[in-house]
This record gives sequence, C-alpha cells and structure tokens, in this order.
Amino acid sequence: MIVGIGIDLTEVQRIARMVERWGDRFLRRIFTEGEREYATSRANSASHLAARFAAKEATLKALGVPPGLTWHEIEVVGGGTAPPLLVLRGAALAAADKMGM
Repeated sequence: MIVGIGIDLTEVQRIARMVERWGDRFLRRIFTEGEREYATSRANSASHLAARFAAKEATLKALGVPPGLTWHEIEVVGGGTAPPLLVLRGAALAAADKMGM
C-alpha cells in the first residue's frame, strides 16, 4: 500500500554552488556525518550530495513535512555497491509511524 509519494530533482551544480558559497556550514546543516564522509570520499562529491539532498526532499514530501523535523532526522546510508537506504529518526520516524509506514 502506498501511503505517501515524494519526488525531487536537484541540480548537481546548485549543490556545488552551495558548498562553494557556504562550505562546512551548509554541509553540517543538511547532511549527517555519515553522509558527508561518504560523499566527500567520492571523486565527484557534489553529485553524491545532490542525490542525498534529493532523497531527503522526496522523503519530506512523502511524510507531509512534519513540523519540527530537522535534516539530520532523514539519513541516506549506503550507496556505491550497496543499495541506498533511508534511516528515519525523531519527527521523521514519528510521522512515518503515524502514516503506518
């Protein structure tokens, strides 16, 4: 049963500009430590950051943007040879539970 749908596209260049302009401040605000470590270990880190950003945005939409949610409550883990998975915490997890996910 589908309980929520979210889709998002993010331009890699937009994320690259955000990193260039705001640097670590942007990275720490949006991405978990694990997400930052994964992306910055790759040759084209901006594309990996953009993919994670889009996944987080799509998740927010599917959950109906619960009040009080922070970016770190949605984490994209895996990638490369492992399939990416979402880990939800806090308000994101509570919203998913409430929706029966």
